[in-house]
Amino acid sequence: MTDLQRLDDALKQDGGEVREAGPGDAVDGVRATAVARPASAEGVAAVLREATAQGLVTVARGAGTALDWGAPPERVDLIIDTTGLDRLVEHGAGDLVVVAEAGLPVAALSETVRAAAQELVVDLPPDRLAGGSTVGGALSTGASGPRRLQRGGIRDLVLGATVVLADGTVASSGGKVVKNVAGYDLAKLLTGAYGTLGIVVRAAFRLHPARPDRAFVVATGPLADVAARARDVVASQLAPAAVEIDRPSGSDVAEVAVLLEGTGSAVARRAAAAAELLGGVVQAESPRWWAALPGGGAAAVGTRVSTSSTNVRDSTGGGGGSISGVGTYAKATATLTGVADLLAAARDAEQRYGVGVALRGTAAGVLHTVVTGTPEATASAVGHLRGAAPSPREGTVTVLRASREVRAALDAWGPVGGLDLMRAIKRQLDPGRNLAPGRFVGGI
Repeated sequence: MTDLQRLDDALKQDGGEVREAGPGDAVDGVRATAVARPASAEGVAAVLREATAQGLVTVARGAGTALDWGAPPERVDLIIDTTGLDRLVEHGAGDLVVVAEAGLPVAALSETVRAAAQELVVDLPPDRLAGGSTVGGALSTGASGPRRLQRGGIRDLVLGATVVLADGTVASSGGKVVKNVAGYDLAKLLTGAYGTLGIVVRAAFRLHPARPDRAFVVATGPLADVAARARDVVASQLAPAAVEIDRPSGSDVAEVAVLLEGTGSAVARRAAAAAELLGGVVQAESPRWWAALPGGGAAAVGTRVSTSSTNVRDSTGGGGGSISGVGTYAKATATLTGVADLLAAARDAEQRYGVGVALRGTAAGVLHTVVTGTPEATASAVGHLRGAAPSPREGTVTVLRASREVRAALDAWGPVGGLDLMRAIKRQLDPGRNLAPGRFVGGI
């Protein structure tokens, strides 16, 4: 049983607050008992120390824009709301480094560094940015966007982090920190771990100078042809900032968009060369789908779509079957050459199982997919997509957002390498399984 008074006492010196959970305080459908909103790292440590002493299960929450990603936790006794930790600690413009607390919205951080003609190249989906997605939330979900191709995902940009472990220990690793934890790069270890190893309270990131000029080159064509042309651009000397592919559900064609960044006439020359290589056109603005999750509307956000039969048709008017139920969101990875196989598997899955499969992401092999169909058909389609890669080293499909019926019909994570090592790290950092148990792969 949760002792709210003892949790509240733990935050007295911090200026934070504890309250009973309300109807909206749930993690992927699992209702919480209480919510704590600390105002400092010390407050997070104090409330976690008390929560663990009470045997409570704790889940961290920022803006909640991806709180239903991953798997539902086994239970939720306490939510730690990190939005009280919303300070920009340091902006070392000369060193291209920024240090921020976990509850600071990424959009606010970006606006601050933009004034110095710098940027944190995360490229979150527009809906997450607009929803106030926080620094801690971006780290916990391992965020990345179109420009990952050239500058990496958030895991490559984080220099260090201060983390509170389940027992209340405040630990740090990497750059711009004081106390280091031997043996672990906590910042990278916790990136993409969905809060199962510790709660990030502060992080330092590498910034990049903003590039003032940009151009897009866009082309369309058959799936295999687009994949091949996109691969040629990635392997070229044009140094594209991003090469993105968008394949709508039910379609035999895809669109490829190349982003060139830089200064002045050099961008125009590279864009012209990319247009020749792609057989595409140069344009000043990004495609409307740029950086957004695929599927659009209900499917993209995991809400229910019409249960009436809907024909999925390709560009030639051929049938693809009927779809109903909910949109299932997954992240797919592939090798540079395996992207073509993934695109082909998506079209084949539609024709075999009567689902819709939208794919969008970098031609270098990190794509997002939304599958719309019945739970059984969706599970079969996900299995078919996984079959496009012979092993986890060559590609994975991880289901991040789905209905309970879909989750019951498939293994959301699929084959995973190094699971024993991951479980050993969980035992080391959170032996009592007090932090979001069950949210990560293998029940971690």
